[in-house]
Amino acid sequence: MNRRSWAERLFSSEGNLLFYHVLIFIAFVAMWKSLTTFNIMSPFFVGDPFVVFQRIVGWFTSGTIFRHLWVTLVETVVAFLIGSGLGLLAGLWLGLSDAASRLASPYLKGLNAMPRVILAPIFSVWFGLGMTSKIALGITLVFFVVFFNVYQGVKEVSPVTLANARMLGASRRQLLRSVYIPSATSWVFSSLHAAVGMAFVGAVIGEYMGSAAGVGYLILQAEGLFDINGVFAGVLLLTFFAIALDAVVTVIERRLLHWQPRHSETVSGAER
Repeated sequence: MNRRSWAERLFSSEGNLLFYHVLIFIAFVAMWKSLTTFNIMSPFFVGDPFVVFQRIVGWFTSGTIFRHLWVTLVETVVAFLIGSGLGLLAGLWLGLSDAASRLASPYLKGLNAMPRVILAPIFSVWFGLGMTSKIALGITLVFFVVFFNVYQGVKEVSPVTLANARMLGASRRQLLRSVYIPSATSWVFSSLHAAVGMAFVGAVIGEYMGSAAGVGYLILQAEGLFDINGVFAGVLLLTFFAIALDAVVTVIERRLLHWQPRHSETVSGAER
């Protein structure tokens, strides 16, 4: 008996899903254009989508965007890699050490509760207006996203699985390699999707607070000139590249977690 809903049948294919994603985006642009064309909203405040896209195309055809885009992407990728690595190591360490976890818990909770955006001017003073201050801010945003997921992944390991592995004579190193890390891996990748966005936020906010290059710097310049189309062009450009980086993480996740059944496979199995 086929119990799949119409939505599951409609979106079961990646091609169909992509088509509807594009369709929704076109509908959004059409609605945006209609609001400005019929003077429901002033283009001075919300911009014109066609002008925004022309601005993006102009940036690429003139070549002015590549330097700024390169700076932002380097800041994002470096902050993402370092923050994720530190979060992974700290999560494994504190997840495996109860004493260290209890000792560090109040400080980690306090640092996580602190709005880390306020660190941007401090890092600018410490590291200057170059890429280092933006990377440092991105690391602070990415670290906690990954850390808490890895920590939870380690704590979620089944006690029965641990007991069976110890009965078979597994050493602490073998437990780490064969039990703890596989358990934390799925949690890691679920956090990496959010970490990509956090790395972008750190880079752009740092550029916005003070820089000489980057997409955030372009947005700040456009804002200073009351150029709303330039602001939306920068925001859309950052959004597209954030989606592209998230897609790269998804591809890596599928290759490393190929042993996990996908949702469609799970649904098919349930139907049978």
